Amino acid sequence: MSAVVHENPVETGGRLPEVACLHEFWAAHVQGGMPVQQMIERLLLSTLGLGNLQTYRFLRSGQPAFAEFEDWIVATAGLPDSNTLSRYHGWLTDLPPSIEAQAELAEVDAMPPALSEDDLAHWEEHGFVVLHNAITGPEAAALCELVWQQAGGRPDEPDSWYSEREGGIMLACYQHPALEAARRSPRVRKAFAQLWGTANLFVTIDQLGFNPPEREGHPFAGSDLHWDVSLAAPVPFATQGVLYLSDTSADQGAFRCVPGFHRTIDAWVAGLGSADPRAIDLHDREHYVEGRAGDLVIWHQALPHGASPNRSDKPRLAQYVNLYSPDMVIRSRWR
Repeated sequence: MSAVVHENPVETGGRLPEVACLHEFWAAHVQGGMPVQQMIERLLLSTLGLGNLQTYRFLRSGQPAFAEFEDWIVATAGLPDSNTLSRYHGWLTDLPPSIEAQAELAEVDAMPPALSEDDLAHWEEHGFVVLHNAITGPEAAALCELVWQQAGGRPDEPDSWYSEREGGIMLACYQHPALEAARRSPRVRKAFAQLWGTANLFVTIDQLGFNPPEREGHPFAGSDLHWDVSLAAPVPFATQGVLYLSDTSADQGAFRCVPGFHRTIDAWVAGLGSADPRAIDLHDREHYVEGRAGDLVIWHQALPHGASPNRSDKPRLAQYVNLYSPDMVIRSRWR
């Protein structure tokens, strides 16, 4: 399941292979064509190793020709992994992927569990779990270096932590060899496969996180407790994840959530009547999740969640990591 391992474009001649729905996707965003189904669009970008925001920005800012878009894809993310492309096309056509792709998924199925029975029980009860040592110490250190580069800061100079950034605590870095450690980690893949009940998962190409301590003139720049999904009932199953790149204490901008909310959310929303569920204050129920460098926090998307204000003396460094099934439910109605 090498979701974002790309072939060398020099060795393969640099030409993008045929990718179903790519032209339709381009036409929808550049020429005002018919929109592509939301899941197809999501799988397409995952297969190509592209972040959604960077792709939309490129398409909408320059109005590129289709050939120019293809060239940009190769220059940005390389050529797509053949097994991932086969699984994408297999899903589109309702046909089995290649023998090689099937063998790759079988390897994940045959792995020993990454999450123990206690971990899975914790997931069922609380809606989140911590996968310890999802990546190695050297891999986490390489990612820390990348975060500092992207943030334009230096660990020993606190004044350098507060330059203006368009994305708040998010750093728009999507493609870099260091990012692949977590995306390709066998333990990460196995953990998500256990939660989803299938190894046929795709990787979301997401960003890095840099959450410095609050200080005068520089309040917390992240989101409050929130959901990234429609609350129209029933809220479907899906996962989200954040990887700690350095030891992270509860007061260091740690991930927070309302544990167990996935078990009661539909009844809770129904009981609110016409009130806006996103306006309800749930801070008295929030829980802060500590972790060590290399720990991955995975949570059910039905949990109110978010990073937290950093009241320590060190930034929180993170990578956002998630895998998802192409058969996951996406609600068309937003609430």
